[in-house]
Amino acid sequence: MNIKKVGNVILAVKDIDKSIQFYHELIGLPIKNQRRSWVDLGTSGAMLSLHPASLTAQHVGSSIDNGITIGFLVGDVKSAIDELKEKGVRIHRDIVERDAGKNAVILDPDDYLISLFEPNFEDKAQQTGGYHGFTPS
Repeated sequence: MNIKKVGNVILAVKDIDKSIQFYHELIGLPIKNQRRSWVDLGTSGAMLSLHPASLTAQHVGSSIDNGITIGFLVGDVKSAIDELKEKGVRIHRDIVERDAGKNAVILDPDDYLISLFEPNFEDKAQQTGGYHGFTPS
């Protein structure tokens, strides 16, 4: 096997319309492809794909129960959290500073944990190693 990269992360969601509103309108991810039962969000790298859970299996548990966390790199985590608070997004953990950068965790409509990470490195667009050591709670 020769895996080249992660193609997409698929989230089974209870209400696809609420999830589209959250990820597209509140978070700002662009819609790349959309069908009624499948939506791909993002522009490059791995896509975040939303799929109604009821079409495959019952939606059970939350991110806290099943260990799923989606991580996004952001340019300024404080302004991102301030903006999301104004929009009524639930904050799971407010900003924490670590050696690698600043991190906060929000919740999506299905209680999936969404980590927002602002790295402290010059190469912010490429930095992903800062996720090591961060935990959702």
